[in-house]
Amino acid sequence: MAKRKSITKSKSRKKKKQASSFVVAVRRVFIIVSVVLACLIGVLYLYDYLYPTTGKHPVAKEQKKPAAPAKPAPAQKKKEETSSIKPSRPKTTTFKVPANAEIPRLQAKRPEQVIRHEGYTVSYNSDYKIANWVAYELTAEEAKSKKTEHSNKFVPDPMVKGATATNEDYTRTGYDRGHLAPAGDMKWSAKVMRESFYLSNICPQKPALNRGIWKDLEEQSRLWAKDYGALYIAIGPVMTDSMKRMGKNRIGVPDAFYKVICYVSGTEYKAIAFILENRDYKKTSLKSMAIPVDSVEKVTGIDFFPAVPDDQEKQMEAKIDWDSWSF
Repeated sequence: MAKRKSITKSKSRKKKKQASSFVVAVRRVFIIVSVVLACLIGVLYLYDYLYPTTGKHPVAKEQKKPAAPAKPAPAQKKKEETSSIKPSRPKTTTFKVPANAEIPRLQAKRPEQVIRHEGYTVSYNSDYKIANWVAYELTAEEAKSKKTEHSNKFVPDPMVKGATATNEDYTRTGYDRGHLAPAGDMKWSAKVMRESFYLSNICPQKPALNRGIWKDLEEQSRLWAKDYGALYIAIGPVMTDSMKRMGKNRIGVPDAFYKVICYVSGTEYKAIAFILENRDYKKTSLKSMAIPVDSVEKVTGIDFFPAVPDDQEKQMEAKIDWDSWSF
């Protein structure tokens, strides 16, 4: 009996020892697994820190910097808002402008050869060896252009038939070779710049006029072209029987010059004109010299803008709409 009890106790202690060994083994496995997991987590964390894929670390912020250019948007908006502030007068037309709207028509009987150059058209008077008129369209793009510089080489017009003025006709006369269609309006092409120096586009002008108020009128016209989109312009000398002559070819010396201008605003034509004597105007304001186109027609015997429908032509030429012209 005692021996049976001893065997039973021995088995019990063996079971307890086995259970204890199992627990120890489980604990070791748990510890090992925990250590491995901790190492794995540490490695992953370290990798994430060194090679980030999110925006949690400072390095990630550098990856987001390309989005920064969105900031100029306010400036762009400001530019769009600024560019939308335009003159109250529309620059574009809502109807088709007649072809060659700028071309005048002589009503008085005078010698005339109409020559079409790329930048302008000239009505050449072979008697006085100067133009009856010069006409052209000046667009905003042309007025802004600085594609080419002045030619400064005055030459006879190769398309003129018969007698023509020469540079010698101006030598030591005290007169400038004054442009009708300004070289400053012809910078958009080297060819038209050269053509603007043809002597058919030139008239004898007093230096004080050519370099004074006449130049002011040319510059003001370019500003109007930029503001209103396009101008239709006719320029020339006021022809009279009493004009004196100069030079070997006896070219005419005008006592005055005219310039008539119109543009289209919506469905209306707006026109303005000037007659300037061949003299010094000193500090006279350009605005004070503006007159209706009708007044120039009476003095010159020229019908300006005949391609424009009669009702619109009469309306625009009868008076100046001062609100339509900025000085």
